[in-house]
Amino acid sequence: MSTSSKPRKFTGPKGVPDYVPPNSHEFDAVRSTFQHCATTAGYEPVELPIFEDTSLFARGVGESSDVVTKEMYTFEDRGGRSVTLRPEGTAGVMRAVIEHGLDRGQLPVKLAYAGPCFRYERPQAGRYRQFQQVGVEAIGADDPALDVEVIALAYRSFARIGLSGFRLELTSLGDSTCRPAYKEALQTFLRSLPLDEETQRRVEINPLRILDDKRPEVKDMTADAPLMLDYLSGDAREHFDTVTGLLDDLSIPYTINPRMVRGLDYYTKTCFEFVHDDLGAQSGIGGGGRYDGLMAELGGRDLSGVGFGLGVERALLALETEKKTVTDGTRVDIYGVPMGGEACRRMPSIIDALRQSGVRADMAYGRRSLKGSMKAADRAGARFAVVLGDDELAGSAIQLKDLQTGEQTTISLDTFVDEVHRRLASPSQEAIQN
Repeated sequence: MSTSSKPRKFTGPKGVPDYVPPNSHEFDAVRSTFQHCATTAGYEPVELPIFEDTSLFARGVGESSDVVTKEMYTFEDRGGRSVTLRPEGTAGVMRAVIEHGLDRGQLPVKLAYAGPCFRYERPQAGRYRQFQQVGVEAIGADDPALDVEVIALAYRSFARIGLSGFRLELTSLGDSTCRPAYKEALQTFLRSLPLDEETQRRVEINPLRILDDKRPEVKDMTADAPLMLDYLSGDAREHFDTVTGLLDDLSIPYTINPRMVRGLDYYTKTCFEFVHDDLGAQSGIGGGGRYDGLMAELGGRDLSGVGFGLGVERALLALETEKKTVTDGTRVDIYGVPMGGEACRRMPSIIDALRQSGVRADMAYGRRSLKGSMKAADRAGARFAVVLGDDELAGSAIQLKDLQTGEQTTISLDTFVDEVHRRLASPSQEAIQN
């Protein structure tokens, strides 16, 4: 007697989230809001490959960064080429700008992107191995006003989704004229500390990384380390002072954090991060900065750029801590309830007419009872149910039921779509009471 086992039940990869209703509505609303804010500032959409040549990220992000040394998903394709799932968006944008000659037109080039990035790290709340990001890049103008535009755009994006408990941290990482002197001073200081062997190696490669070390003992030892802000050149200081002055003009609050070190090596001058203290140790929800020299490093013209990346999951987690939502939980405005065979035949054309006019509409399928259909309408969050039966069809009419008040009105099928628009434009009873 043969026995057959049940097919294996699959689960998603570790650290890779699914977004299913109802949470997918919140996810989509946050991402769409971030994208809309970028569009209103003149940033044009760009779609990028999920994977690129590995050397693009090694050169662009920085070979000494944790992203490159520890976190990238790198593999060899069937042609023997080393490719990497993108760990961030900026390097890919710069490659596309160079390859397609966008920098040969009007400057600055202003681009916006959205999509998944990948880093192999320990999954935790709001931080995943596949994470969704919305970003902008403005390339071709070393103007502090452009830094402020990017920062303000990120600030307004978070405010637009309803967040209030976040704050902006800001610093300058200097330029090519002052960074060498600072690097030498920092290395001299760090070499005097009793650091472990691996950390000592990092001192020689990229000493700034040590200031970002989260270990308490290292943080204590580096508490008196030299700060970049004390070594700024005249031009870098003037750039930073202009940025802070323009932020003051826009009434955007900020805190200067002289020990800020972003996780990517390409940043110069303005560097910023948005943090939400209710998220614990992993408090960052987005950030960015200016990157002089990156385009030239990737084989293009020597043009400056500035941009940000906003974490969609991080923003969702911050909204959750503030007990706020972006969507109202409704899936449709109108829900059709056909009663009888002829009504089931006619209802799809009525629902289609509503959809074509811009109304969110759905209907009951499978010959449900009136009670079951009304429950489905409630679950869909519909404001109105449209009930169609034999009596209504005989009189070329339809019943429109307000699911908040219970009021039911008979409406001519000829004027039905217009009447629905009129009713939806009126404030609901719930909105009036609030």
